[in-house]
Amino acid sequence: MPADDLPPPDVVELHGGPLDGRHITLIGWTPRRRADGIALTTPHGAYGPGGRSWYRPDPDDPSRWIWERDTP
Repeated sequence: MPADDLPPPDVVELHGGPLDGRHITLIGWTPRRRADGIALTTPHGAYGPGGRSWYRPDPDDPSRWIWERDTP
């Protein structure tokens, strides 16, 4: 089966930012929800406890999500 026909992965690895190397599970996420990315609460970001780190899918590799920024 060509790579373009494969379903998106259910587990992705985060790259960059404070959660680099961690894995998250996306079971049941719609394509739209995946495209929106995710804000994960972490005490390790620029805003300390309660801050969020934003990640989005890598357009070249759907199993890899790239850090965008931290927000309060």
